Amino acid sequence: METDDRPVPSPELDDRRDGRDETRNERADRNWEELLQELRVMQTGTQILTGFLLAVAFTPRFEDMDEFQRDVYVVLVALAAVATILALAPVALHRALFGRRRKPELVRVAARIVVIDLVAISALTIGVTTLIVDFTVNRSAGLIALVSSVVFVGLLWLVLPRLVRREAERGGSVDRS
Repeated sequence: METDDRPVPSPELDDRRDGRDETRNERADRNWEELLQELRVMQTGTQILTGFLLAVAFTPRFEDMDEFQRDVYVVLVALAAVATILALAPVALHRALFGRRRKPELVRVAARIVVIDLVAISALTIGVTTLIVDFTVNRSAGLIALVSSVVFVGLLWLVLPRLVRREAERGGSVDRS
């Protein structure tokens, strides 16, 4: 077994104190790559939901929707457009800043856009689920689907991260990348 002969970074030189021996620009590059992976996953899901929504308007059963369902449908199409635009915004920002040595700023702004897009995609997913259940079963079932979906997203977004953080802090291993 070989030993790692690299020097252990001193807390004074490692600005995040997370044990990674990287410069500010190396950290920005790594974080940008991670954001791009997240955006790829988000874009795929958004494209599938958008495609589904756009196809619905061209089906014979679209005429069977009541006024509430059509209103929800139009809101969901608009939300799908917003989610798509948000997912493309970091790429456009990268193009505008490319070669200008602004990667740390790009990562900071793109990370905020990704969070906003996650909210939009969650709302879109909840809305699509609600619309489908409302249309195929009934309004009461649609409302149950709405509340259940909101609770589920809340658990995954708010409760699960706290549990993971608490467990990591108990184990003494906290990675704040």
